[in-house]
Amino acid sequence: MFSHIFVGTNHFESALAFYQPLMEVLGVQAQFVEADRPWAGWQSQPDPRPLFLLGKPFDQQPHTPGNGQMVAFLASSRAMVDAAYAVALQHGGSSEGAPGLRPQYHANYYGAYFRDPDGNKLCVACHTAGD
Repeated sequence: MFSHIFVGTNHFESALAFYQPLMEVLGVQAQFVEADRPWAGWQSQPDPRPLFLLGKPFDQQPHTPGNGQMVAFLASSRAMVDAAYAVALQHGGSSEGAPGLRPQYHANYYGAYFRDPDGNKLCVACHTAGD
């Protein structure tokens, strides 16, 4: 469904310091980091798409997070959701909702919500029964 998802940043180095450990917890491999551009990308496995991209906006204007926009990463277990949330907060993220069941979405939806250092809203969600 998606080719790539791009999230903007005004502070590439601090954003990279946030996303590298988050992606590691989620098991997503870095594809490239080009600090001079600046941008970075992580690749889904085993397929080459979608890519998750982080960088300075192409139009060179300041990044501003959108209201109602959110990127949700898939976790293979509830423990992975917990770990991703903890890593996000340890690396400059702010909580938008601690890990837990969200039965209003479906019976097994277990998710956590947070913002990255630039204010982009993120989620990590597991859709399977408890682990």
